Amino acid sequence: MAVRDELTGGSRRTTVPAGPPTMGVEEEYLLLDPTSGLPMPKVEAVREAAGLHPAVDHAELQHELLQAQIEVATPVCSALAEVGGHLLRLRHALAAAAEDSGCRLAACATGPYAPAAPPAITDAPRYHSISRQVTRLADEALINGMHMHVGIPDQEYGVALLNRLRPWLPILTALAANSPVWHGSDTGFASWRTVVFGRWPISGIPPLFAGAQDYEERIQHLLDAQLIRDRGQLYWQARLSARFPTIELRAMDVQLRADEAVMLAGLVRALAVTLSRERSPAPAPPAWPPEGLAGAGWHAARHGMGAMLHDPRTGLARPAGAIVEDMIDYLTPALAEAGDTREVVPLLDRLMREGNGAERQRRSLAETGRQGLITMIAAETSAS
Repeated sequence: MAVRDELTGGSRRTTVPAGPPTMGVEEEYLLLDPTSGLPMPKVEAVREAAGLHPAVDHAELQHELLQAQIEVATPVCSALAEVGGHLLRLRHALAAAAEDSGCRLAACATGPYAPAAPPAITDAPRYHSISRQVTRLADEALINGMHMHVGIPDQEYGVALLNRLRPWLPILTALAANSPVWHGSDTGFASWRTVVFGRWPISGIPPLFAGAQDYEERIQHLLDAQLIRDRGQLYWQARLSARFPTIELRAMDVQLRADEAVMLAGLVRALAVTLSRERSPAPAPPAWPPEGLAGAGWHAARHGMGAMLHDPRTGLARPAGAIVEDMIDYLTPALAEAGDTREVVPLLDRLMREGNGAERQRRSLAETGRQGLITMIAAETSAS
């Protein structure tokens, strides 16, 4: 059953589904030496140990580019409580497996300390091919994101929603920033991962598309021109999933705490619902020039929640706290409809009081040094 409101997406209209969409979360983690904080290439040992755990299906564990990384994926979920339960289950099982293997599971979005030699690439043809293609960038791929999938009924709907999400991506980057430390020092950036990831081809905030046909034609051109080998190499901060009927948001750093990931999942779903239910004929997405959006994304990565952010509706700079307050007001009906208000709002209030992962990492490094930072990251990663 569908509501009467429609989302305009190019040459035709598609009805908006009734009820909150399904969702899923992917998280990438590092495996760190418990003393030095250096990445440890122990993914196979950890996968094997975690695969024996009764709470983990081996299919939920995935490889990443480097042998010091591991990725998990929740099943399709309808409620935030499901997302939180799966993330806690997976984190606890992996943390125990990592400890058994002599390392620590770390939900930080950059490797805070780097080895003298390039990190080992996962032994698979795809990853060796990527490493040959991007060369030095593979050595700097000690970065971890949180990928949020939101169910969509069809591609036309998805592309129209993708267009509308573009000016909101810097806000999500700022809220989720959790990568201030790189090669042993404070970068001054809240999300250094965003900077590193932005060096990859076909990355950053996606362009504006005329509709689903335009989206397909432009991706096909990238394939025909051999600029990408497959759709997995679309490294935009948001894209249509090549595997699932979802829109996939990739603008967020992996979160130190599992409940912070749950909070962001609730915000993203509410944002998707709210944007898609604006009355038809739908207004055009904000007419931000590409350089304005790129600048807002850089600014969010640099300052996180510590300064000004750029209003998604006007493009003008305002205090970050005021932007977040307005966002919650804007999303209140969708949060309430999904039953997510009590889970999302208190956690967002806590983040505004205590700081996001970047601020907490920065404080820990300044107050307790290298060992204290590694201990804090590992403890928050596996905390309930």
